[in-house]
Amino acid sequence: MIIVRSPLRITLGGGGTDLPSYYERYGGFAIGAAIDRYVYINLHRTFQPGFILKYSSMEKVQRIDEIKHPIIRESLKLLKIDDNYLEMASMADVAAGTGLGSSGSFTTALLKALHAYKRNLIHPEELARQACDIEINKLGEPIGKQDQYIAAYGGITCFEFTKKSVKVRPLKLEKQILYDLEDNLLLFFTGYTRFASGILKEQNQKSKSNDKMMIDNLHFIKELGLEIKKTLEKGDLSKFGALLNTHWEYKKKCSKAMSNERINHCYELALKNGAVGGRLIGAGGGGFLMFYVTDHVRLRRAMSAVGLEEVRFRFDFEGTKVISQS
Repeated sequence: MIIVRSPLRITLGGGGTDLPSYYERYGGFAIGAAIDRYVYINLHRTFQPGFILKYSSMEKVQRIDEIKHPIIRESLKLLKIDDNYLEMASMADVAAGTGLGSSGSFTTALLKALHAYKRNLIHPEELARQACDIEINKLGEPIGKQDQYIAAYGGITCFEFTKKSVKVRPLKLEKQILYDLEDNLLLFFTGYTRFASGILKEQNQKSKSNDKMMIDNLHFIKELGLEIKKTLEKGDLSKFGALLNTHWEYKKKCSKAMSNERINHCYELALKNGAVGGRLIGAGGGGFLMFYVTDHVRLRRAMSAVGLEEVRFRFDFEGTKVISQS
């Protein structure tokens, strides 16, 4: 039996510039942080032929081509798994559609498990590259590369996206700044789940058509991401909180579906109750609100009063890993 876990993520800056329609022409930049909320894949060999697949649905088929789940099907094809005596089950600490990059985490976890099954060693760069190839190239999803890369590498990591490569380097934080950042970032579930493809498809189409407002917006978000990098490395966390607020105001301009009246109300309430700044994590439309906070007690009380549940977390520095193999 093989058990693999892959971390979910939050984005600290530059989100949206990792779409190929943007970075292939202008170059993208994003800062991702892996957190200790995970997608798990359990894989083991059975005694009867057939693939038994358990996720939000269940499948039992004899051939790879019969598998309905596209990521599972393409992952098995990519690894050339010719042994159909396999059972796979997936679980997650947080539901899909909440903006924490669960699809990228699922794909990296599954590929890591299949490589372990074949007794292959795989570097995080290659793992992320294979996950992107499946989701973006083979399945044509209108998504970026950040989720697969931060899941594979873990940590708080800077990514530079170009047409030819992805440059990866850890954010240089002093230990005390890292602890303070971890303590003062809070996540609250809005109560809305959504699938990012609709919003990302709109953004992708506007980027491809060279929509001036979208391109200018993404240029600004990229520069803001670079400013957030400098600010965090200097240890100015108050300014970081203010930059998050600026990022959110610009991000909302990318799509009318980015936010709604309730999310806007909760956000404004947070700013009046101990939050310096924040943003909706992921493509938008639902999921989690993240805030940089000076008064934890006030904010938690205010968010609880409007029905938002907090999900506490620490940073993950291990990335996608095999946690059990027997």
